[in-house]
Amino acid sequence: MSSVRLSKATKELNISLDRAVEELAKHGHEIPNNRNHKITNDQYEVLMTAFADDLARKKRSEEVSQQVKEEKEILRGTKDTAAAPAEEAAPEPAPVEEAPVVEAPKEAAPEKPAPAPEEVPAAAPTVEAAPEVEAPKEPNVEAPKEATPADNGGLKVMGKIDLDAQKPKKKEAPAKPKKVAPTKKSSGGGAHNAPKPVEPTPVKEEVPQTPQDQEIKTKYVKIDGPKFTGQKIVLPVEKPKENKKKRTRIKKQGPGGATPAQNDPKNRNNTRGPQKRGPVGGRGRKQPVVAKQELTDEQIQKQIKETLEKLTSGKKNKGAKIRRDKRAERREREELADIQAAEESKVLQVTEFVTVTELANMMDVSVNEVIGSLMGVGVMVTMNQRLDAEMLEMVAEEFGYSVNFVDEEVTETFLEEEDKEEDLESRSPIVTVMGHVDHGKTSLLDYVRKANVIAGEAGGITQHIGAYSVKVHTGQTITFLDTPGHEAFTAMRARGAQVTDIAIIVVAADDAVMPQTKEAISHAQAAGVPIVIAINKVDRDVANPNKIKEQLSQENVLVEDWGGSVQCQEISAKTGLNIEELLDKVILEAEMLDLKANPNKNASGTIVEASLDKGRGYMCTALIQSGTMKVGDYVLAGQHSGKVKAMLDERGNRIKVAGPSTPVNLLGLDGAPTSGDRFIIMDDEREAKQIAQKRLQLQREQSVRSQKQMTLEEIGRRLKVGDFQELNIILKGDVDGSVEALSDSLQKLTTEEIQVNIIHKGVGQISESDVLLATASQAIVVGFQVRPSAQARKLAEKEEVEIRMYSIIYDAINEIRDAMEGMLSAEVKEEIKGTAEIRETFKISKVGTIAGCMVTDGIIERNNDVRIIRDGVVVYTGKLGSLKRFKDDAKEVRQGFECGLNIEKFNDIKVGDIVEAFGFTEVKRTL
Repeated sequence: MSSVRLSKATKELNISLDRAVEELAKHGHEIPNNRNHKITNDQYEVLMTAFADDLARKKRSEEVSQQVKEEKEILRGTKDTAAAPAEEAAPEPAPVEEAPVVEAPKEAAPEKPAPAPEEVPAAAPTVEAAPEVEAPKEPNVEAPKEATPADNGGLKVMGKIDLDAQKPKKKEAPAKPKKVAPTKKSSGGGAHNAPKPVEPTPVKEEVPQTPQDQEIKTKYVKIDGPKFTGQKIVLPVEKPKENKKKRTRIKKQGPGGATPAQNDPKNRNNTRGPQKRGPVGGRGRKQPVVAKQELTDEQIQKQIKETLEKLTSGKKNKGAKIRRDKRAERREREELADIQAAEESKVLQVTEFVTVTELANMMDVSVNEVIGSLMGVGVMVTMNQRLDAEMLEMVAEEFGYSVNFVDEEVTETFLEEEDKEEDLESRSPIVTVMGHVDHGKTSLLDYVRKANVIAGEAGGITQHIGAYSVKVHTGQTITFLDTPGHEAFTAMRARGAQVTDIAIIVVAADDAVMPQTKEAISHAQAAGVPIVIAINKVDRDVANPNKIKEQLSQENVLVEDWGGSVQCQEISAKTGLNIEELLDKVILEAEMLDLKANPNKNASGTIVEASLDKGRGYMCTALIQSGTMKVGDYVLAGQHSGKVKAMLDERGNRIKVAGPSTPVNLLGLDGAPTSGDRFIIMDDEREAKQIAQKRLQLQREQSVRSQKQMTLEEIGRRLKVGDFQELNIILKGDVDGSVEALSDSLQKLTTEEIQVNIIHKGVGQISESDVLLATASQAIVVGFQVRPSAQARKLAEKEEVEIRMYSIIYDAINEIRDAMEGMLSAEVKEEIKGTAEIRETFKISKVGTIAGCMVTDGIIERNNDVRIIRDGVVVYTGKLGSLKRFKDDAKEVRQGFECGLNIEKFNDIKVGDIVEAFGFTEVKRTL
């Protein structure tokens, strides 16, 4: 045959579809799990060989079922032939009861025709009619011949009293075979042909001939066994127990430990007479007095404790004992668990958000056990649900593990093998230039590189971290990292110190050791890298290098000129004075470090900076620290991955291969990685994407969970402050480092009354989605050295969203601070306008008391609030009712002039009182 459907093959072999597919897969035949799929002859032979046993079992079952069908057909044929003469059917009442027993084991039916023909000559033909029903085949041939003549006559005669007389006999004997249903049909056929109850003898003869009757009787005995209701003498056994309990309550005892009632032979209740006691007290019981004398102090204390526990616990002493035992067992288990944990020191290296399945795999336990342990504390989780740090610690502790939380990076990715000594080769030093802003760091690199980087920086200050590879006058190559000096770029300086081999600290000779200089020194010392001091601007008239050296000594940096170990060089980056000497000292430090790396492996290093180019896409500056990177490699950097499409040097020239200590600009990543992320070259692109997706998911979950939710305490604090404000900002920048620095600086402006929220930050131009997000969150958009697209600008004008664009970082910080100060409610201050002394008072009806005053200081205005001060105490505070000079109303009265005035709703004015006029002014608050 050419091909067979899979459903037909499974039906022939009596197997399931899944088993057939799995078996073919084991032999290298991959087929779909479809019943209508056609398989080849080879695949069919494989199934026939593998499932030969199943096929044989199926054939055997078919044979057995065929035999059962034949037996049923024979039984149906015997029913048709059962209308034999009444003489042949007479002996059937008794054997009918045993017929079902013979038919119960269906497989034994073909063996019983052998004894049937042997019995035919031994007995009358009528007696053997019943066994012929049980053993069909031969009787079927004879029965039809006799059945036809006697059919009508036998049926008509059998409707009389003989059937009623036999019914009770059927009820007496077949009490045992009631459970067998099919036998009633055969017995029914015999009942119609039994009008003559003359022959009880064949029944007795056939009983011993069927050995299965004995087996049936034994089975019935086993069934009747549990129904046996024998009486057990229970009450006589329990009576002495009750008497014993009563005896223990009687304190008075006779000789031998027996009560007087028991020793009295005339006592009717004493059926045993006087009891003979042994020396111990009789019946093996020890006298309690002897036991008490043998108790030690420890036993006495133990009994006292037990008695106290019984008194305190009452009737629940048994439950208390069980609880004590459970507590003891629990303590033992805890001790054993602690011992095992201490011996094995199991530590799980996990990130904060790990799924239940991952945790179970790390602990080598089933997922159901972890879920069950969490359900025990009332936490319902699923297999793929992530657990936070607290849950991880709790579950791990229950299974005897300790947890060590690592970064969200997959640490296994960056486990580098130790390089062999013969594989290492010398590499160029990586030098980071750090210092305070405007001290000449970039000017120094411009002279070394013969370039003009400052001209491209806004405001003349460095706001990006740059990486350059320079070949110096000695022919050796040095990689320079230029870091910003502004205070906002602390993170950039820290990253530069982390990846560097040598740090050059630039200090201006006409200035001083500034805060950022001290910070740069601290970063270098923390990273453990050697420091070279470059005192710049020595060509200026006001330069004072010795002052700089003195201030450096206060920071524990002692230069060689002053007897220290730190090399120092006085230079001028503008004129090029002593630049080569400075580079010689840097090369000397590098030779002392003996820097080596293995170029014959996949590259790894650090992302220095990342940006978004409109024409090229995402670009990142990478510093290779070991290995070699080639175009076409698969790179993984932080939460992003991609294929290296192109590599450029710092001047924009394309390169195909980059070795250790080489800075390159990468093209091909699917996003902008964070500055400072580690990157590594992967052999498999799929693995790189999986790791990147996992990190991105972890970062999203952490950002969601790390968001601070509104609490009652926070609401109460804001109500207490009163006029609480929030400033939501969406920040976009040209490079990731600048965005990070500006974000940190703006968040530091937060005060108790104004909170700065960075809703979103990213790299690239301001897009329409940023404007829509600002509309929804009522935020302002801040762009640092980026511009909005045309569509975004139109949408911002339509939605009335404010977009602020800056090129210098301190301009952005200052303007945001001013905006925050404008959001602050103005501070109200009281100001004394003037004072007047009351010289005379006049009482006028319907007007009140008029005071004649002399203005002694300042100006009294008509709309001022006034206080009446009497003997240095404020008597009343209110408003002026009127102010006149002579007969005319006056708007104001200056110092040295007289005036008349009255106070609203106050007439208790006396000569000598002081009238103080004051007002309120609003003062702008600052942060």
